[in-house]
Amino acid sequence: MPPTLASLVHHSALKLTVRAGGDRLDVPVRWAHVSELADPVPYMEGGELLLITAVKLDAEDPEAMRRYVKRLVGAGVVGLGFAVGVTYDEVPEALVDAAEEAGLPLLEVPRRTPFLAISKAVSAAIAADQYRAVTDGFAAQRELTKQALTDGPEGLLSALAAQVDGWAALYDASGAVAAAAPEWAGRRAARLTADVERLRERPAPASAVVGGAGPADGGEGAENTDRIELHTLGTGRRPRAVLAVGTAAALGTAERYAVHSAIALLTLTTERSRSLQAAEQRIGTAVLRMLLAGEPDHARAVAGDLYGALLDAPFRVIVAEPGPAGPSGAETDGDPLGGLTEVVESAAARSGEAVLVVPEGGRLVVLAADGGGAVAAVDRYAAALEADRAEGGERADEEPVVGLSAPAGPIAAAAAYRQADQALSVARRRGRVLVEHERLAAGSVLPLLADDAVKAFADGLLRALREHDATGRGDLVASLRAWLSRHGQWDAAAADLGVHRHTLRYRMRRVEEILGRSLDDPDVRMELWLALKATSGE
Repeated sequence: MPPTLASLVHHSALKLTVRAGGDRLDVPVRWAHVSELADPVPYMEGGELLLITAVKLDAEDPEAMRRYVKRLVGAGVVGLGFAVGVTYDEVPEALVDAAEEAGLPLLEVPRRTPFLAISKAVSAAIAADQYRAVTDGFAAQRELTKQALTDGPEGLLSALAAQVDGWAALYDASGAVAAAAPEWAGRRAARLTADVERLRERPAPASAVVGGAGPADGGEGAENTDRIELHTLGTGRRPRAVLAVGTAAALGTAERYAVHSAIALLTLTTERSRSLQAAEQRIGTAVLRMLLAGEPDHARAVAGDLYGALLDAPFRVIVAEPGPAGPSGAETDGDPLGGLTEVVESAAARSGEAVLVVPEGGRLVVLAADGGGAVAAVDRYAAALEADRAEGGERADEEPVVGLSAPAGPIAAAAAYRQADQALSVARRRGRVLVEHERLAAGSVLPLLADDAVKAFADGLLRALREHDATGRGDLVASLRAWLSRHGQWDAAAADLGVHRHTLRYRMRRVEEILGRSLDDPDVRMELWLALKATSGE
């Protein structure tokens, strides 16, 4: 513990006598400072024991002493040492009364005790306290290291909770509580998931101090206004885990050493090395290429147990690319697909499922279990971005464009990849965040006709007919639409138009002459029908 006024009073060599504030001697002393200024406050930092002889003070003036002592208390001075036998033979009653009134401890310093002896005593006690803190910190580090090696993160958290006389919890990459000590702390830690998520959004390394009520011993109704420190773990820009430490008061030096040691050790145990990440990514890339090449057996052999049962059950292929650049077209320094990667990996970790994530050039390819948490998380992520845009938010440069395949097995991986790629193209063309191939296949082809390129083709194909009709020499476009809608049935189409069937036959010959194409060709009929649909807005 740091030195206190009580420890100085009990110091046998100093012979100090308490003249006021005897009930406040347990306050820590940060330093001992000598000043004979009438106003030493500008030079105080707080926590000092001020030593004076009152050379420049009228220590017998009650009003002057009240003002003097009040200013000292306001500056954070924790005690006043008054040397007798120099300016005054004894401590003036005006000063004693003022100190008692303000609650400021007043110590009488005998003439034979130099101020230097008090300063040395304070300095020696501070140095001893710091040495004990460092020694205790190293001891805590050894204990934490031992527990981490023998019992993993759970043992480390138990040792840390004991060192800080509180509790500790570890959150995984998904933000869920992975371990806690003591056992009751898991419920307390679960209440902090929102704070953890906010911290994870900040660039690493990051830390925060929060507080709140929670069960101190696991019992119902027990309240605890504990102080909680949150620290991100990991060496990358995006934290992979978070450590929470709850205590009844601010951490001391030794406890701080213990927390910092725990952060380092947990980072080592939770953060995969860069070489391991690179090796795992190379394996994932090889597995994906084998699947796309139609070699599922080789892909399984290379993957081994790395991806669990992912390759033996229906999965979805997700292909994502960065969204369009901002108005200036300039590239950004952000990670366009980093947010999507974190969403996929966090959801997979939370649900305990395997997921294959492969960066492929400027895009991201993901294999995730059909119906699993990763696919659902991607859908929610895209829906949230779409909702934000619908509320008036501008599209961010980092916003991804995503295509999602139908469920497939290892043999059909290449087809699923093509489906995801096709869905991605539609999403980019429509300005959507995510498009699912299944929904395209189950829907109508007509919405695709809204593409500007299709409309331009349709306008060009029908322009000559529209120009003919504009001269008032016939109604070829309407006649063509009626005839095609009736599948070439002359009588039915003529009845729809209210004309004789010979008139309709004449008009269809004029259509063929103007377009230079035969209506007997099914491809021509199909193109004309789609052109009419694309330009009619139906």
